[in-house]
Amino acid sequence: MPKGKYYVVWKGLNPGIYDSWEACRLQVEGQENAKYKSFLSREEAVEAFEKGHRGYLRKATVPPAATAWGPVAPAGKPVMESLSVDAACSGNPGDMEYRGVYTATGEEIFRLGPFRQGTNNVGEFLALVHGLALLKQNNSHLPVYSDSVNAIKWVKNKKCKTLLERTPANEPIFDLIERAEKWLKGNTYTTPILKWETSRWGEIPADFGRK
Repeated sequence: MPKGKYYVVWKGLNPGIYDSWEACRLQVEGQENAKYKSFLSREEAVEAFEKGHRGYLRKATVPPAATAWGPVAPAGKPVMESLSVDAACSGNPGDMEYRGVYTATGEEIFRLGPFRQGTNNVGEFLALVHGLALLKQNNSHLPVYSDSVNAIKWVKNKKCKTLLERTPANEPIFDLIERAEKWLKGNTYTTPILKWETSRWGEIPADFGRK
């Protein structure tokens, strides 16, 4: 792959700008009507991402393998060089906390909480956004794993669609939600978000072990 090549994903799992074909592939493989294109400089990619796909895709070169793409089963083993995130909640709502660990060793990278009157889904969402922001801040190219379909979908949509009632007791949680949504709307990222396959691999390394 030529050095300095960048990939814009306008429509895929996580729209954004990616600096490798592998990272881009993870966002578009199996995604219906995915829209993406490569550029030779980050400046061109940023401009194209902001303008949208119209006017660019007619000149796109589609890899031959793309014609055979479809839903692909997860790899036999997870990517150990990655960040794993998870949340735990005692009750629903209840005391909620979340954390991120280095998948290969289980070393804890961050941990927040417990917060009063939270839910597990909200914790999973906050953990995933926290991980994305931390990886971007450190210019890390590690992928991030979550075992929550809801959290991944909420992050993709840049909106925490919780039914949790806002109260004085859980105000700190809603402050975090608002900050997380603001970060998602104001940032692009190249981090691949991967689904942890619990049925194949066991509990995610960031699991709190309270089941």
